[in-house]
Amino acid sequence: MAIRRLEISNIRNIQQASLKDLALVNIFYGVNGSGKTSILEAIHCLSVARSFRSHKLTPLINYQSSACTVFGEVTDVAGGGFNPVGVRRSRTEGAEIKLAGKSLGSAGPLAENLPIQVINSAAFDLLDGSPAIRRKFMDWGGVHVEHRFRSVWKDTYRCLKQRNTLLRHGRITGPEIVGWSTELSRLGDQLDLFRTAYFEKFIPVFQVCLARLLELEGLQIHYYRGWDKDRSLSDLLSVNLPREGDSGHTLVGPHRADLRLRYQGALAADVLSRGQQKLVVCALRVAQGRLLSELSNKKCVFLVDDLPSELDKGHREALCGLLEELESQVFVTCVDRQDLLACWSEDTSIKLFHVEQGKVAAQSGIGPT
Repeated sequence: MAIRRLEISNIRNIQQASLKDLALVNIFYGVNGSGKTSILEAIHCLSVARSFRSHKLTPLINYQSSACTVFGEVTDVAGGGFNPVGVRRSRTEGAEIKLAGKSLGSAGPLAENLPIQVINSAAFDLLDGSPAIRRKFMDWGGVHVEHRFRSVWKDTYRCLKQRNTLLRHGRITGPEIVGWSTELSRLGDQLDLFRTAYFEKFIPVFQVCLARLLELEGLQIHYYRGWDKDRSLSDLLSVNLPREGDSGHTLVGPHRADLRLRYQGALAADVLSRGQQKLVVCALRVAQGRLLSELSNKKCVFLVDDLPSELDKGHREALCGLLEELESQVFVTCVDRQDLLACWSEDTSIKLFHVEQGKVAAQSGIGPT
């Protein structure tokens, strides 16, 4: 998948921008606050109908406007066709989403049409953030490689919500709690099988990507399913009922799953330098894109915000080399364009854009100024 055309209207400080004939690598440069990240946010909207910076809608819309709009033409690189995609978000109304001329009731099909991986400052949360962030990362892979994953995931969390409602009201006896516990056990086991299968495929790909970016022998990554590996979920749900009645929520299950990264016996986030952490996060993200390409006919679009930050020239070149090998479209930002121009092969299709005070201008050449 790739975007060949992008129209942005009233996204933060970008009132209007029209980007055509987009390349494999698209570099946006300019001073801080010029609007570079806003372009990446607009692209992200074409995948999930919201920004990656916040779930809040109001900051995304230009303060002088009542709504923002993003339109794109998403090309299937293999087939050569394209799907028009449009997303409009209003301050007062619901989202309007169109894909290939059809209105959508939810953003779900957008992600299937345009899989996106984001590498930015918030990506460090994969190491030091909450388990929910790592579950989301893992489940992104499950959704894109296992067609049954989404429905099982939705049913699991719907079941969990019903069970928690009973627990909050102290209803820990009777056929109703037994029924929801049995269903949660069944769905949790199925979701765990999907996650385990994906994780087993992911690990060797991640190790290859990490080795290309960083010499870090001994980094370990483990999948924790959310309950004791030696006990069944069904048994634990039964045993924990008295405690769950006191707490008002389910204490074990797939909603407690996590990815745990450790180095030299400690949490990776506690012992790795900031630069090392960024490279580990990059390896995680690139590995997901690479595995998606290997297991399906899809390719991710990568949004990389402020790539030079925390990375020296050699590591920037290594990361860009990995992205090139995927033949995935990349949208990347930086302050100084010279920090990135030399990081790509001579035959790579590159387009350069200067962003200044919300105005985006395509540059005719990519040589030094």
